[in-house]
Amino acid sequence: MTADAATASEKKQSTEQLLHALSRMATIRRFEETVFEIYRRGEMPGFAHLSVGQEAVAVGVCGALREDDYIVSSHRGHGHCIAKGTSVNALMAEMLGKSDGICRGRGGTMHFADIAHGNIGALGIVGAGIGLGVGLALSCAMSGNGRVVVSFFGDGAMNEGLAYEAMNLAAIWQVPLVFACENNLYGEYTPMADITAGPGLTARAEAMGIPAVKVDGMDVTAIHQATAAAAERARNGGGPVFIEFETYRFAGHHIGDPPTEGYRTKAEVAEWRKRDPIELASAKLRQRGVSDAELDAVRAASAVEVADALDFARNSALPDPKEVEDFVYAN
Repeated sequence: MTADAATASEKKQSTEQLLHALSRMATIRRFEETVFEIYRRGEMPGFAHLSVGQEAVAVGVCGALREDDYIVSSHRGHGHCIAKGTSVNALMAEMLGKSDGICRGRGGTMHFADIAHGNIGALGIVGAGIGLGVGLALSCAMSGNGRVVVSFFGDGAMNEGLAYEAMNLAAIWQVPLVFACENNLYGEYTPMADITAGPGLTARAEAMGIPAVKVDGMDVTAIHQATAAAAERARNGGGPVFIEFETYRFAGHHIGDPPTEGYRTKAEVAEWRKRDPIELASAKLRQRGVSDAELDAVRAASAVEVADALDFARNSALPDPKEVEDFVYAN
């Protein structure tokens, strides 16, 4: 992104909007930290994939959408869900398998959905949401409802055949879809550079005639602007857009994966932590005259929100065993 474009994006995101973005990022960060804590204490079933470090993508993208737009998430989807408007209480209850969870405790950490807020679902299979997003966007185009769909996926999914089939159809049908690729440089434990050929991920979309752009995935303002432009184009009949967000996960691939042992160095993680998206947004707000006391208050409120959500989840009842066959549509 050029300096002129960055300046333009800052003008399009008010201080109030940036404060709200900071609040959501802080809430996602604390939510993920809490998930890690309760997992280690044995309170939480399942095997979570945390988005610590990638909060700006979720918040910047979802903040640029309309309330009635759709997202399709991935296995690393807690942040997407919160950014799209899901109750933190209901999401935390889902983490604990409780009846007040957004899927009544049936989805857990990787297979939840919140249709009321336009979240079609988090999916445990790498790349699965790309094809689902194309189908959903085709439905939006055919119904003329003016909605846009965002499909979130990682750099690893770009080596799946499904990604190319989906992009091909999206380009042919000119559906209102934003391909949101969160490139955190690793497909599980493998560096992207070791397994991904060609000049870059955006070139793969461009080969199919899909406009593509690479954006700083740690800068919530730049993400917001790029997504807003892509969504506007898609909504107005311009077809799909591909955005590669260059980001980084500070945690391991999953909750049991040490963040710096084996395939990443402590120095690499430390270098990326210098570009913590929460700290970058805070620095921008200081430049606009927001005090440290105000910034501390935002983070404190997020901590309280998540602490209250954990209390809510702990006090929620387990699902009634009599419901085990409810909502089952195949066997």
